[in-house]
Amino acid sequence: MKRVIAVCLSSLFVGGASAADLMQVYRDALANDARFSAARAQLEAGQEKVIQGRAGLLPSLGASANTTWNDVDSRTSTGINADARYNSNGYALQLTQPLFRWQNWVQYKQGELQTALADTQFMQARQDLILRVSEAYFNVLNAQDALAAVTQLRTAAAEQLEIARTSFEVGTVTITDVHEAQSRFDLAQAQEIAAQNTLDVSRQTLAQIIGKEPDVLATLREGVALQRPQPDNISDWVSAAERDGLEVQTQQLNREIATREVERTRAGHLPTVDLVATHARNNRPSTALDRNESTSLALQLNVPLYQGGGISSREREAAALKLKADADLEDARRNAALAARQSWLGVTSGLAQVRALEAARVSSTSALEANKLGYEVGVRINIDVLNAQSQLADTLQQLSRARYDTLLAQLRLKAAAGTLDEADVQAINALLAP
Repeated sequence: MKRVIAVCLSSLFVGGASAADLMQVYRDALANDARFSAARAQLEAGQEKVIQGRAGLLPSLGASANTTWNDVDSRTSTGINADARYNSNGYALQLTQPLFRWQNWVQYKQGELQTALADTQFMQARQDLILRVSEAYFNVLNAQDALAAVTQLRTAAAEQLEIARTSFEVGTVTITDVHEAQSRFDLAQAQEIAAQNTLDVSRQTLAQIIGKEPDVLATLREGVALQRPQPDNISDWVSAAERDGLEVQTQQLNREIATREVERTRAGHLPTVDLVATHARNNRPSTALDRNESTSLALQLNVPLYQGGGISSREREAAALKLKADADLEDARRNAALAARQSWLGVTSGLAQVRALEAARVSSTSALEANKLGYEVGVRINIDVLNAQSQLADTLQQLSRARYDTLLAQLRLKAAAGTLDEADVQAINALLAP
């Protein structure tokens, strides 16, 4: 256990060359995260939509061939035997160029939108990866800080327990002081076990994202100053989120695709015009004309008259889905605005909380030293020192959590506005110990 604790403490205060920083962990996640790999494959699939849509505007060429064995047994009215055995065969080539198929043109435009949608969804997956990596990274650092704080508390409780036992032996304190010190030591041990478990789980969560066991992680520099977001105005961030948030962009594209789908289904009522070129050849050696070869060029008009009501039904379905897309877009805008407000308040309140907890750390440290001194001179009792130690450990854990939550809120604010990218990871990474 001591060796494990020593490793954790060294990761807190020593930034060696082997330490992995946030940028390195993010690059590992780019290469190994299963969810992001799936998003990359989805992007590749989505890029084919525009090609598939364009195919409906281009000519199509088809070939067919046949061969038939014929065994004819026949007799004429004059008694002449006309039996024949022969093989007939042929082939045909047909080129079709759509001249007017409005649904194909609309489908091509839908393909362009679907490819743009795939790009937007991939950008959203990249933002999600940045948030997941950062949260997992800071959870590990926070777990390390918590383990260090409770380890320090356990060590101090052990020292206080030893002092209480010695003082009891010489008769300067009661057995109650010993029991109080023992209970605090036992509680600190339990907290240390729980903190170690939390650290192990946090490291495994990060390992799941980057595909390997994480190295020793670089930590926040001591005394690093966290900055307010720019622009320093919540209204600007809310407006940007409602306009440029990636989920909003996704729903805007979905609505446009749904609008095109209404147009495409209505085009099912329109006639179509195709240019059809055909070349065919047939061989039949049993006839006087052994070979028949023909070439034709035609305009082909098709007018849909009645198809069982299927086109009208699909038209009503597309109109309903268009209304759904409108509602989804409005919901995405509201969610983006809410996320921007929550993240903004998370940053601003987090900064205030960090400042307050930094002051509380100083005062808690002073209070602990004062209680220790008072205990030595006899004006404080054992429980006062134990309470001061617990207060300091709790303050250190809250300060650590507040710092990481504030950094995550900054990233979430950028994500809500649709601007979170690798440069923001680099900016956070610059706050870590080299």
